[in-house]
Amino acid sequence: MAATEEEQRHRLVRCFQHADLTLEQLWMRYFALGGDVDLFELDAYLNGAMPLPGVQRDMLAHAVNERLDELLGRDRVPYSRPVRQAHPVSGPLAALVDLLEGAHRAPPERLPSLLDAAGRALGLRVGVYLADYTQQTLVPVRGGRGPLEIDSTPAGRAFRAGDVVLTGEAEDVRLWAPLLDGVERLGVLEAQPIDGTDPRDPLLRDQCRWLAYLFGHLVTITTHYGDGLDRIRRREHRGPATELLWAALPPLTAATDTVTIAAATEPAYDITSDVFDYALSETSVSFAIFDAGSHDSAGTLAAAIALSAYRAARHDGLGLEEQARAVDEALGGATVSGVIGRFDAGTGRLAHVTAGHPPPVLLRNGTTAELPAADPAPPFGRRTDRLTAEHPLQRGDVVALYTDGISGARDCDGRTFGLPGLARVLERESPARLLPEAARRITQAVAAHQNGDLADDATVLLLRPFGDGRSSGWF
Repeated sequence: MAATEEEQRHRLVRCFQHADLTLEQLWMRYFALGGDVDLFELDAYLNGAMPLPGVQRDMLAHAVNERLDELLGRDRVPYSRPVRQAHPVSGPLAALVDLLEGAHRAPPERLPSLLDAAGRALGLRVGVYLADYTQQTLVPVRGGRGPLEIDSTPAGRAFRAGDVVLTGEAEDVRLWAPLLDGVERLGVLEAQPIDGTDPRDPLLRDQCRWLAYLFGHLVTITTHYGDGLDRIRRREHRGPATELLWAALPPLTAATDTVTIAAATEPAYDITSDVFDYALSETSVSFAIFDAGSHDSAGTLAAAIALSAYRAARHDGLGLEEQARAVDEALGGATVSGVIGRFDAGTGRLAHVTAGHPPPVLLRNGTTAELPAADPAPPFGRRTDRLTAEHPLQRGDVVALYTDGISGARDCDGRTFGLPGLARVLERESPARLLPEAARRITQAVAAHQNGDLADDATVLLLRPFGDGRSSGWF
C-alpha cells in the first residue's frame, strides 16, 4: 500500500539511521539512480524543511532499501527449507502478476478491465487502442473515445516509430506506447499518471513497456479462442476466401538478433490469391511468397495448398529444391507463382528458388536491383527440376519479395507502378523506418497509385539480415 508523503519521509529518516551511511554517501547512491536534487536540498528534505516530488522520494527510498539489503545480506540465518516470496501486493511485479493470473481463464473482452487494475498498481490510468487490419486507424477498445489515425496523431507516431511518445502539459500529460506481441505491432497503450509520478521518469517508461508487452501477448493469445478484440480491429466485412487466407498467415512481423522480417498485404479485407510464410531460427530464416493469380475460389484454394505444402516440407527439414517439388506435387494441376528461400546468417548467403514469379529485389547502399534466378522456371504446379540461386548479403541490405499486384498496379492513366515504383518507395522508406513500417508504406503507395481501388492483391515481404539497425528500445 502506498505511503503518504509525510509517512514516507518519517520512515526514510528512521531507516537511514540504520543504514550505516553518511549523508554524502546516501546522496551519491541516490544520484547514481538518477536523482536530480543536490546535497543541500536532500538535507532539507530529511529535516522536513522542503518537499520533494514523488519520483525523487522513491529514488531516495530505493537507495536506502538497497543499502539495508546489503547489510542484511552479510549475515542471515538460514531456513530449514526454501522459502518462496509471497504474492506481491504492489508495484510493477504485482501489476504483471495480476494481469497474467487474471487472464488465465479470461475471454478477450475481460482483458481491458484486467489492464485497468494492472495500471492502477503502477499509479496509471490506462487505455488501449488496437490497429485495424489496414493499419490506418487505431480503434479504442472501450467506448466513449473516437478512433485515431495512424498517420496523423501522436498515438499513431508511437505505432509508426515503435517507441514511446509523450504528449500534453501539466495534469494532462500522457504516454503513448506501442502495443507489441514480440515485435508485431498491434496498437498503442495510453498511460496517464494519476499519483503525481513524473511521466518522464525512465523507470515509469520501462514499467509501461512491460505492461504493453504482456498485454499485447495476451491480445494475440485470446484472439485465438475468442472474437471480442478481433471484432474491434475489423472495420469491414471479410469474405470466406479472405478469412481462409488470413487464418493461414503468420504474424506480419518477427525478429531475432540476427534477422528481421516484415510483411504487408492489401486489400486487407479482400485478399484472395496472395500468401506468405516464414520461419526464424537462431541463425537463419526460411521464407516464401505465393500468388495464385486467379481471384475465384479455385485460386484461393491453390494459394492455400501451396502454402500448406511448403510449410509441411519445411517442417520436415527438406531443402529448397525438395520444398519446391513438394509444392509442385500438391497443387494437382493448378499453378501458383512464387519464391521460396532461406537466409543463413552464418554464411551470409541468401538462397532462393523462383517459379514464374518476379525475383527478389535487393536494396544495398541506396540502390535497388533484382537478384537473378538460377533459371526461368515455370510456376509451381508444373513438375520440373528447379535450381537454387545464391547471393551474398551484407549488413544494411534489405531483400524484398513482392507479388504482381505491386508491380502491375495501374493508375487512372494506365501507368504501372512497376519495379521503379517499388524501388523508389523501398529506397526512401527502408533506411529511415522500422522494417514493418517500410512494408506498410509500400502497400500504401501502391493503393494511392490506384486511388485506393486495388485491382489485384498486393503483398510485400521484406527481410533485413543481421538484425534491424533501426530498432528502438521498445521495438
